[in-house]
Amino acid sequence: MANHIVLYQPLIPANTGNISRTCAGTRTTLHLIRPLGFSTEDKALKRAGLDYWDHVDIMYHNHLDEVFHNYPHAHFYYITKFGQHTYTDCDYTMEGDHFFIFGQETKGLPDSLLQQHPERCLRIPMDDTHIRALNLSNTAALVLYEALRQQGWPQLT
Repeated sequence: MANHIVLYQPLIPANTGNISRTCAGTRTTLHLIRPLGFSTEDKALKRAGLDYWDHVDIMYHNHLDEVFHNYPHAHFYYITKFGQHTYTDCDYTMEGDHFFIFGQETKGLPDSLLQQHPERCLRIPMDDTHIRALNLSNTAALVLYEALRQQGWPQLT
């Protein structure tokens, strides 16, 4: 059983850098779906990831379908503020890899993808009267750490 964070066409380098640091500290694979809104040589990305880049298991894909094709038996979760279930409602202890898919900071995930899998759309409860969404890197950390908690903190001290 392994956890994976998937960023669908991320736009903000600091978010991706922060998420890469979380992935390095939790032995989580990071998947980046192109096109990226920045260069992986971006100073803000490297500053946020600090010197952890060598410890991040990072994979690049041209399309989200590549991830689905390469991991046909995985559990996929789509993180969106429009989810039917909260991220704590799921059982992340099931055998197999768990993929947490996050959309662009400005647009989220494609509506067609969310409509195909409404039972796998998860949200984080929040008061959205003053903000549109939580920060992407905070959201990724919340969801990932709930999965790790349920899994008994595998290989972490």
